[in-house]
Amino acid sequence: MGGGGGRTEAIMREIASLRAQRDELDRRIRFFESQLRVGAGAGTAASPTTTTLPSSLSAKPDAMGSHAAAGDGGGATPGMIGRYRRHLLLPEFGVQGQRRLSRSSVLVVGAGGLGSPVAMYLAACGVGCLGIVDSDDVELDNLHRQVIHIEAYVGHPKVKSAAAACRAINSSVKVMEYRLKLKPKVALDIVRQYDIVVDATNSITSRYMLSDCCVLLNKPLISGSAFGLEGQLTVYNHNGSPCYRCLFPNPPVSTGCQGLGVVPGVIGCLQTLEVIKVATGVGEPLCGRMLLFDALSSRFKTVRRRSSSCMVCGENPSFTQHVFMMFDYDNFTKSSDSSSKPAPRLNLIPENARVTCREYKRVLDAGKPHLLLDVRLAHHFQIASIPRSLNVPFPDLEKKLPLLRQALNKAPPPARSGGGHKQCPLYVVSRGGNDSQVAVGVLRENGFLYASDIAGGLEAWAAEADPNFLVYW
Repeated sequence: MGGGGGRTEAIMREIASLRAQRDELDRRIRFFESQLRVGAGAGTAASPTTTTLPSSLSAKPDAMGSHAAAGDGGGATPGMIGRYRRHLLLPEFGVQGQRRLSRSSVLVVGAGGLGSPVAMYLAACGVGCLGIVDSDDVELDNLHRQVIHIEAYVGHPKVKSAAAACRAINSSVKVMEYRLKLKPKVALDIVRQYDIVVDATNSITSRYMLSDCCVLLNKPLISGSAFGLEGQLTVYNHNGSPCYRCLFPNPPVSTGCQGLGVVPGVIGCLQTLEVIKVATGVGEPLCGRMLLFDALSSRFKTVRRRSSSCMVCGENPSFTQHVFMMFDYDNFTKSSDSSSKPAPRLNLIPENARVTCREYKRVLDAGKPHLLLDVRLAHHFQIASIPRSLNVPFPDLEKKLPLLRQALNKAPPPARSGGGHKQCPLYVVSRGGNDSQVAVGVLRENGFLYASDIAGGLEAWAAEADPNFLVYW
């Protein structure tokens, strides 16, 4: 017995020593990953799993995190207790919930405003395998809402930046990087490897494609979107819930990415919560319900929708994998994408009621008396404007005509010449030159006979007259 006891103690000491070595290696890995993120040489950061596609698309990524693998016996491991103790103490979650999460694989499509909190919290909470898909590079104007990225990674791939952040948070999580834009064939190959998919793209085209793909492969899809001061969230294709086409058989109008940075953060955190509920079986996911968030009032409400005639998930679906791979999602959603195409230039008033931006610049440079009216909305005017311009937003123009007359009366009169203007010239500008034409029509109808439109608006001004003008659109 004594000999056996000595052998047991030796084995226990060896196990303790190996665990200490492992913890030290984990600590060093986290340290060096943090150095990659904060060091000046972000461009040299090498990622062991950075690939356009994984080496074998048919092989499912190992979804078992190191803490789950080490504790296969059923109880908690020292590493699990050390990192997730507060999870384990939750009676609704416990060891079983943490183990299920550590054995789950989640694909996050989009590493922007929505994907940032999703990826970071999934890594922090201990998901087994985390896949990140994005084709873009980090830009400076991303950083106010895409909190996973830092200045050192501006100009570098988002997937590399996001993966480095996730590894720095939790080195036990396996992170897969896909620097690409998902197309149907590739989407099928990648999505089938994961248990759960998160749509964090804020793109109409991607929403349709990911929803169709998840229905065909029977994968839960946690979908969120944010615009301005509003957001929405739901869980598609899980426990009888509908798909995206049930809610939107025809593409809704695309809204782009404008908005207060914290709003996608709120929706992204809620998406992560839904992922955890689906992965662990804890709680009631947002299946068959859509959560709507109004940031100004801080109110949430839910709605229920489903279509039994849906071509993808309805009672008689006709959408096969072959149809999916041949479907032209870009063309299907083209008419709804108002954010990606500029408004067409219109010709609404006679040519003699317009001047080019170069002609107006000569007036400005010569110091000739005139008044410049900017009819953009006030918050656009506050971002950037031509010096000494007067802002009257187009919706307020008619009720502000008396004030405009006063401003013109106070302006110095033009130099007299044979048959010249007796009234101070009035020039009108908008962003693209359309609203300003309508404004000139209103002004001339109300007695402002010398009102002229600056053709092409500020877009033409920045391109042709003032290359230093602050372009914000």
